[in-house]
Amino acid sequence: LKFIFGPSAIPALDLVDQRSVTQVRSPSGRTLYQVLGSSGKLYTCYSSCHFCTCPAFEFSVLQKSESLLCKHILAVYLSQAMGACQELAVSEEQLTNILLAEEEDEG
Repeated sequence: LKFIFGPSAIPALDLVDQRSVTQVRSPSGRTLYQVLGSSGKLYTCYSSCHFCTCPAFEFSVLQKSESLLCKHILAVYLSQAMGACQELAVSEEQLTNILLAEEEDEG
């Protein structure tokens, strides 16, 4: 994994070991993932479009194109493959509030 994903592999596996990945699902089937980062901050990841709200994703993936993904997205993919995601069912309104809160943090 480290050969393929570089420096993100070990921290991502650590997040999986700590059960830091939560799949958030609404009744309509909309899904997102929240990853509790090593700093204690909660990041929102979208595996369907390969996006994370962390600064490392913005800088290393989007701006510099130095990496394919951040440790949070890799942790999402690994936890899915290993069946290690925590699951949280929320209402449509709760999911909307999660998305709006994330938007406010960015703005």
